[in-house]
Amino acid sequence: MPPTGLIPILATPFTSDGAVDVASLRSLTEFQLSCGVDGVAVFGMASEGFALTAAEREVILREVRAVAGSLPVVAGVNGTSTVTALEQARAAADGGADQVMVLPPFLAKPSPAQVVEFFTEVAAGAGTQVMIQDAPGVTGVPVDVAAVASLAGVEGITSIKVEAPPTPVKVAAVREHLTVLGGQNAQALIEEYDNGAVGTMPACEFSDLLRPVLDDLAAGRRAEARAASTRLLPLIHLGVRPGQAWAVHKEVLLRRGIIASAKVRLPARPLEPVTEKALSEILDELSLPAWRGGPR
Repeated sequence: MPPTGLIPILATPFTSDGAVDVASLRSLTEFQLSCGVDGVAVFGMASEGFALTAAEREVILREVRAVAGSLPVVAGVNGTSTVTALEQARAAADGGADQVMVLPPFLAKPSPAQVVEFFTEVAAGAGTQVMIQDAPGVTGVPVDVAAVASLAGVEGITSIKVEAPPTPVKVAAVREHLTVLGGQNAQALIEEYDNGAVGTMPACEFSDLLRPVLDDLAAGRRAEARAASTRLLPLIHLGVRPGQAWAVHKEVLLRRGIIASAKVRLPARPLEPVTEKALSEILDELSLPAWRGGPR
């Protein structure tokens, strides 16, 4: 079965001089385990996967896999052609990923028929389960319902992460075809679950606060789930701010003592003053607990 439930997308910690910070990566993964997540994901959009070399991806997956133990690990694939996507997918499978989350190619925009062809070929050669990542706001490439219906019959394709707004509508439209997980930093988490999603893949800095939301929702405590989710919305919305999202995720992780630096890689940008002020006010209101583990 494909991984479901709370599967945060791990940020990629860097040292102040820009190298992958393995100690912080381990700390971040340990924090997720302490939150009771159902899996973790690497190389997603919140991971700055676009800025990682193949050698770095290998190291990151190895370290996360070692800390995660039996917990499912999903690896993002963002190749801009079938050949490069297959290369990334096979490397992820060889590195121990339980599933790959695959974006369609987006530099040369594929036709609807080519989208189906692409995912079919990747599923045939990936060596592990494939999750379709439907994120047209980033890629400019829609994966329409007809394509999802066609791909549901392809061996190896087991799930879809819906990030096509409004996500609850798309979730309802594709739930009969594949296992559906929500994205968009859990902005519409409860409505996605109401319409057939069985998982969510947000950023990783507030997993301890999302876990109770899902638990309350599963137990029928909707008022509690809605109240807790609403309280998080200012932070959630700041975490999808264009150009600043990566810096927001890392600044929260830094202030909570989970990673050692908020360094990002170009074209991500460090926090600018307007966003930093808003984030500080939000964090003061939320009073998020510090993580006692920390890099070591």
